[in-house]
Amino acid sequence: MSWSLVTDPLIAPIWLSGLGILALGAILGASWLRASGTIYRAVAFAVLLALLANPTLREEDREPIDDVAVLLIDNSDSMKLGGRAETRDTAVSRLKSQLDLIADLDVRIVESDKAAKDGGTALFGTLDSAIADVPRERLAGVLIVSDGQVHDTPPSLTTLGIDAPFHGVLIGNPKATDRKLVVEEATRFGIVGEPITVRFRVDEEGSDQTQPVKVEVRLNGERVNQLSVEPGNETTTALALPHGGENVVEIIAATLPNELTAQNNKATLVLTGIRDRLRVLLVSGEPHAGERTWRNLLKADPSVDLVHFTILRPPEKQDGTPISELSLIAFPTRELFSAKLDEFDLIIFDRYRRRGVLPIVYLGNVARYVENGGAVLAAAGPAFASPFSIYRTPLAGILPAQPTGQIVEEGFRATLTEDGSRHPVTAALPGSETNPPEWARWFRLIEAAQTSGRTVMEGPEGRPLMVLDTVGEGRVAQLLSDHAWLWARGFEGGGPQAEMLRRLAHWLMKEPDLEEERLLATGNDGSLTIERRTMASEAEQVTVTLPSGATEALTLSETAPGRFTGSIATEEIGLHQVADSTLQAVAAVGPANPREFKEVRATEKLLAPLIAENGGGAFWVNELGEAPTLRSVRPGRDAAGDAWAGLRRNGGYVLKAVTQVPLLSPWIALPLMIGLLLLGWRRESR
Repeated sequence: MSWSLVTDPLIAPIWLSGLGILALGAILGASWLRASGTIYRAVAFAVLLALLANPTLREEDREPIDDVAVLLIDNSDSMKLGGRAETRDTAVSRLKSQLDLIADLDVRIVESDKAAKDGGTALFGTLDSAIADVPRERLAGVLIVSDGQVHDTPPSLTTLGIDAPFHGVLIGNPKATDRKLVVEEATRFGIVGEPITVRFRVDEEGSDQTQPVKVEVRLNGERVNQLSVEPGNETTTALALPHGGENVVEIIAATLPNELTAQNNKATLVLTGIRDRLRVLLVSGEPHAGERTWRNLLKADPSVDLVHFTILRPPEKQDGTPISELSLIAFPTRELFSAKLDEFDLIIFDRYRRRGVLPIVYLGNVARYVENGGAVLAAAGPAFASPFSIYRTPLAGILPAQPTGQIVEEGFRATLTEDGSRHPVTAALPGSETNPPEWARWFRLIEAAQTSGRTVMEGPEGRPLMVLDTVGEGRVAQLLSDHAWLWARGFEGGGPQAEMLRRLAHWLMKEPDLEEERLLATGNDGSLTIERRTMASEAEQVTVTLPSGATEALTLSETAPGRFTGSIATEEIGLHQVADSTLQAVAAVGPANPREFKEVRATEKLLAPLIAENGGGAFWVNELGEAPTLRSVRPGRDAAGDAWAGLRRNGGYVLKAVTQVPLLSPWIALPLMIGLLLLGWRRESR
């Protein structure tokens, strides 16, 4: 119950005020004239004004409303370092015990492990959701239990509608030892084979360590450099991307004794390799319908520099045209096949046969070029089965199929072998889903016996049609037919000629996406997906190493021929490593370098402006978890002091009923007023 004195005027307040002014003027005038009944008239006017003001005694039936206090608990990954989690839990337990003792207080306990987009700690989004239904006048205060590394702090508490005390209960040692590696500058793209630089530094925090730090640089899981760097000084390292697509660079500093974590001792960069220009040498034999197909396919790609070596007239054929009238220049044969051979990414022999144009020594150079990492594609024609076959040159040492001397000239549909259904060059080619495949027939096949490599496409009666092989550090492919151009011309509906030859060329140039033995890892939101490509019938178990160092074994299941996949759920953000007995891969779940671990030492700097805004306090909790004492304070009073934190007592309520009793009844006021006027008149009449 609550009692109060209020007025409920019977006339408008402005008229009541005017009447009061007139009454005051009349009384003052009578006093100036020294009228003897002035006092009685003054009291009568006062009774009239009081009657019109209608004073009322008001009784309110109120139901108190609990104030709301929020206890926000940081469960982020940085709270798992240096015994912070245990200290936090002890402090939270003691705070809960104190909050339970405060009357008329609704306590909301909110735990947050939500990460920001950059992998940092995000607490204020959770806080905003927790108080979304709380009026500002009901909020008693906010207690945030954290190490202070919060990365979504608003510019002001008013952004969240908070005008109550905001206190920070800080966990951890702000002077702890930690070493961190910071990347100052790195490009996201690089030309394959050309050096790029990465600039970084190693910082020591909370340590007097001045000795050089050992730093290891890894590229796609393999160590490519080892440095000794001075703490605090910028260092530059150079490396070359080995292939196109994604390349993972890891820079790892040695661990410092007794440091908080080693997770920020390394930085991970995902650099995209771009081939500058692909140099292709096309060596053509006798002109045929498919020659233009090769040329058009290669010239259509703006990233390809094509050098076309073609024989318009063999040496034994004489031409009577005078030399002075010839406009052709001598082809730089020696320069291409000797001095600059290694500059080519791919050499294609299209129906080429020995004609005395290229000396045998040049073909020997091509064989050595492959063994040293080059790529050769041999598209066979009828000459491959003749005595003039390139198989009767030093190229025989690198070719995986030996001609039998027979030529099959009948209509057939190329089909995939078991290896072909698994190999990335031919697997899932458009039209291969049916048996026989939905593509046009070819009408010529050069019979050959496979001596090495893998047959991925075959012709009639299982004869090899496309054979792939690895020779030394290079690769070789043989296409034992010169009728692939029928697909490009749309004969009988055509076929996937462009896609097949594109895959074949890029496999020869070792593009990672077309490797037949490859381990892939892809990070998603809260999960990691692993894919193993293999020519084997089964894939072995893989081991996943989490950013924390914990490991987990995973068995993969076959989802398509040659493809085995699996996934795991993970709450850890950062770089995950996947490996089997022969291959390894890395992938980041969330940011590769999460902000959560860039700064791990406890601090109050990030929260200090918000704490000071409404008079809150920052309280460092020792290892025993001794939390500040909580007390209720009135609005406008200090909200924090030495080892104590205040929660505002708002005194909110809900009004259930109101009872009003007039203090001046008209039946009393009117006779009283008339009596006073009569007394005044009688006094003046004497």
